[in-house]
Amino acid sequence: MKKVSVEKTVGQGLCHDSTIMHDEVKGAEVPSMDKWIKEAKQDKNSGKCGMYLFHNGVVRETAKEQARFGIQKDLVKGMYFTYQKEKVEEALKKAKQMPGIYYVRVWLNEGNLAVGDDIMYVLVGGDIRANVIHALQALVEELKTKCVIEQEK
Repeated sequence: MKKVSVEKTVGQGLCHDSTIMHDEVKGAEVPSMDKWIKEAKQDKNSGKCGMYLFHNGVVRETAKEQARFGIQKDLVKGMYFTYQKEKVEEALKKAKQMPGIYYVRVWLNEGNLAVGDDIMYVLVGGDIRANVIHALQALVEELKTKCVIEQEK
């Protein structure tokens, strides 16, 4: 299966309470975190941001059940990964409405992925550390539990 990625940007010249405006098919191209942070710092809301945090989810060889619960499993060889676009959009809308959050950007991979492949990038920018950490954690949790489908192989 061919890898396809979708990138969403909230920010990028949009006001804090605006709708998601950017939906771009990227093929298997993984975005540049350096480019993302430069673009975030050029956003019209960048002056309100005192912190940016990245999350980079990667396919690991340790099975989820083993990593989370200590249940012994065979090593993972890869993963099938996909997502529900509408649920991702809802999660992004919720994140950008959190207190002190002025920039949110998400990239999700899709298809058959190997150990070491990037699953997702998430960038959150906001006013203070506590708000940004909370928003990043809440958004990644929402994406992982309600928006994506992961099948370890």
